[in-house]
Amino acid sequence: MSKIKIAVAGVGNCFSSLWQGINYYRTRTADDAIGLMHWDIGGYEPGDIEVVAAFDIDARKVGKDVSEAIFAPPNCTTVFCSDIPATGVKVKMGKVLDGFSEHMTDYPDEQTFVKADAPEATEDEVVDILKESGAEILVNYLPVGSEEAVRFYAECALRAGTGYINNMPVFIVSDAGWAERFREKGLPAIGDDIKSQLGATITHRVLANLFKNRGVKLEKTYQLNTGGNTDFLNMLNRHRLKSKKLSKTEAVQSVLPQRLASENIHIGPSDYVPFQKDNKVAFIRMEGKLFGDVPMHLEMRLSVEDSPNSAGVAIDSIRCCKIALDRGIGGALLSPSSYFMKHPPEQYTDDEAFKRTEQFISGERKR
Repeated sequence: MSKIKIAVAGVGNCFSSLWQGINYYRTRTADDAIGLMHWDIGGYEPGDIEVVAAFDIDARKVGKDVSEAIFAPPNCTTVFCSDIPATGVKVKMGKVLDGFSEHMTDYPDEQTFVKADAPEATEDEVVDILKESGAEILVNYLPVGSEEAVRFYAECALRAGTGYINNMPVFIVSDAGWAERFREKGLPAIGDDIKSQLGATITHRVLANLFKNRGVKLEKTYQLNTGGNTDFLNMLNRHRLKSKKLSKTEAVQSVLPQRLASENIHIGPSDYVPFQKDNKVAFIRMEGKLFGDVPMHLEMRLSVEDSPNSAGVAIDSIRCCKIALDRGIGGALLSPSSYFMKHPPEQYTDDEAFKRTEQFISGERKR
């Protein structure tokens, strides 16, 4: 099979884990590939993904080879594959727009971004780089709250003729207008806001579905998350948190038999704890009524490395986007989006989303 050529916007912790993982699994076989949901998707294995273009705005990454830039500060995720050969691809200066929150200037450089002095890229320049690199898919890893910047790169993907994967909670693929534009161009798109392989939201959804299936009435619930990476630091700006909270809340509400009133459900990042680095700790509480209206409550604590947790999903979404390109399928990919993303165009239970995605991979289901 040919390689899957990707471009990435945002060389942060999430892409660091993804690129480490792609190189890690190149030395593995299907028999010892622990941690993957699929070894083969449409004939493509994890090692068949290659990066051909990358954009960032941090002075410690711009101009560096991708294999070096993924380990530059403020990236702080676990290093599980350090022996990574040079890619020959230098990180290009991107477009800042709202991709940087001004409150982050109050923190030490090792915790946040250092803006590069290089001139910002124009839309034409990004489009030219995508075309010249041969990129087939643009993967968005911009910070939460980067509404303008995410739209900028989505526009670039449309102009350059690449598929698009939106891993962040800015609503592109789940927006009917944007989805129609990708369909008209014959370009597949997966989004929005990536679910972790086994994270707080997917666990919360499974538990909520369990309550429903076992006849337990869920009355109140919260999910509080803390972490020490730049994502959590960025979200201290509550204005930038709006779409993230909406995405995570809707992911849980969508599996409930009856939606909870807003005062009875609280889901979202809670605080930034620097020493946690890329470790995320989630606290989930669920209050309900059992047989005979007898009250019960569930308390759960989950601790995970945030970025590798999402990379296990991204490596599959990229391959699903590629087989859509191979099959000439454009527009929002409903089945993969429902399984891989928190805020897809159409919400299904996780069991149904899994079944539909397997059917999409096998070719039984088109979108």
